[in-house]
Formats: sequence, C-alpha cells, structure tokens
Amino acid sequence: MPVVPHEPDRREVWTREATDYALQEGLIGLSLRPLAASLGTSDRMLLYHFGTKDDLVAAILRESNDRAVDGIGAMPPSEDLHAAVHDLWSALGSPALEPCTRVYVEAAALGLLGREPYATVVRQANEVWAKALVAHLTRSGVARPLARRAATIIDAAFMGFQLDAPLVGPAARRRAVGDLADAVAALAG
Repeated sequence: MPVVPHEPDRREVWTREATDYALQEGLIGLSLRPLAASLGTSDRMLLYHFGTKDDLVAAILRESNDRAVDGIGAMPPSEDLHAAVHDLWSALGSPALEPCTRVYVEAAALGLLGREPYATVVRQANEVWAKALVAHLTRSGVARPLARRAATIIDAAFMGFQLDAPLVGPAARRRAVGDLADAVAALAG
C-alpha cells in the first residue's frame, strides 16, 4: 500500500499564514475580518477551526516564537560570550527574526497588563526562548550555569533595547549592546 504524504490540516496552514499576516501587520489591533480575507476565508471559518480569536492569537504567538527559536537554533556557535551577545542581537535584527521579536514585544506588553491569552502564552514562550539562548551559549563554549545567568541578563537587556528602539538612534543602541557584551563577558571572570 503506497504511503500518502501527510498533508497539513487547515488549522496548521492557517496558523502559518495568519502568523505571516501578523508579522507584517502587527498584533495590536488584529481584526478577524481583514485577516480572514487575506487568508481567503471568512472570520466564521477561522473561529470554527480555532474556537476563539484568543485561541487564534495564541497559535500565532506560538508559531512566531517557534520561528524565532528555530532562527537562534540555526545560528553557528559564537566565538565566545562577548561575541554571542553581538551575534544574538544581530540575529534578532535580521529580516527573518525582527518581525517575530516585534510581535513578541507587542504581546508581552499586553501580557504585562494581565490580558489573556498574551500573559499565558508569553510566559510559555519565555521558557522556550530562554532554553534557546542557553543552548546557543553552551554551543558557543559557555558552561551551562554561566549560560543560564548570562541568558537571563541578555534577554532582559534585549527586551529593554527593543522597547527603547523608537527613542534612541542606532549609534546609542550599538553602544548599549557593546556595553552589555562587556558586562556579560565579565561574568566569566
């Protein structure tokens, strides 16, 4: 009997396509009708497949986070901890990952206000993201206990840099990333 290749179900396809849409248009103010129209369906069909708008948003956030984590996982090891900070920051600013981090910042802001599904999904995404950062740092030769400490600091600083992005110029941001790299590398002694 021939093996029939697995065809993704409609929900999987729409999750990918809805994520593409959200990465381009943003998450705040996401409306089902324009999203559905861009997917070639109706808002009622999206709700049939996802249950609620919140469930669809949660799926979009998970897909976006998975893409960002995959991007970090595909990075070659960095030369050392100092270089890892610069490499990770460059990766987050890349055309493939920048939209993912922008959508994450939007979701994190809404989650900070306690709004669901953002609070729960962002908390889950943070756990997966932290593991990806630690994995990159350990692939780069950083001992696991130090990698966990460094990942926490790097992640917090990067979030701040992203929130400040509209307020500071590229030169100030480069300087801040350099300062962060120096401070994190100093943890290694």
